[in-house]
Amino acid sequence: MRKYLSFFRIRFLSGLQYRAAAWAGVATQFAWGGMNILMYRAFYRAGAENFPMEFDSLSTYIWLQQALLALFMAWYFDNDIFDSITSGSISYELCRPCDLYTMWFVKNMAVRLSRVVLRCFPILAVAVLLPKPYGMTLPGSVTAGLLFPLSLILGFLVLVAFSMLIYISAFYTISPIGIRILATSVVEFFAGAVIPIPFFPTWLQPIMNALPFASMQNTPFLIYTGHVGGQEAMWAIFLQAVWLVVLVGIGKIWIRRATRRVVLQGG
Repeated sequence: MRKYLSFFRIRFLSGLQYRAAAWAGVATQFAWGGMNILMYRAFYRAGAENFPMEFDSLSTYIWLQQALLALFMAWYFDNDIFDSITSGSISYELCRPCDLYTMWFVKNMAVRLSRVVLRCFPILAVAVLLPKPYGMTLPGSVTAGLLFPLSLILGFLVLVAFSMLIYISAFYTISPIGIRILATSVVEFFAGAVIPIPFFPTWLQPIMNALPFASMQNTPFLIYTGHVGGQEAMWAIFLQAVWLVVLVGIGKIWIRRATRRVVLQGG
């Protein structure tokens, strides 16, 4: 366990060095979040009775999305892992006395956490001060405030576990670019990153909620806003835990098979 904590610490501290990039990201996320909120505001004024979420809840959802973007951004992948597979240097990783899956998992967690630590607090501080209904509000209830951190952690781990499958798929492809683009598009759409899932057709929502992608950012954000509560929230958290176990299990089995016979090119 100590060696994995060391991997985590090294990557986490390394990620904290990029402060200029973090401030640039904060400015970008402020602009993007504000633009999204104003866009939805125009739609709401045209017919608010047709929308499934109160506008202040939607604003909170968007600001949470922007503040925690580094935690849930589906397009982020560790290029060092892909390069080690395609270049053949994965052979050095296989010689280390540690579990390859756990090492990669911990590294991905550390990088994402370091980025969100630098970016989330300025965004949340300003979003809370914005006037209603454009600003961020408190959790929908005390229960929502207690369940949100648990759901947030599970959603984060589910995303990392899914990302691990993309890394492992590089063992079977010449270039990982195609699978990265496909995975990013699928996750962004079905996780509610582009459009919150409550805005999709009613018949489609149960299907989307049953997929692992909804267990990423959609579930914790809807719990925070109070859109999902009570037994529904508990069931959503249980589903997150199930998907985490399933994805980690698949990843561990798959990487064991992928590394059983590795062919290195040009070495």
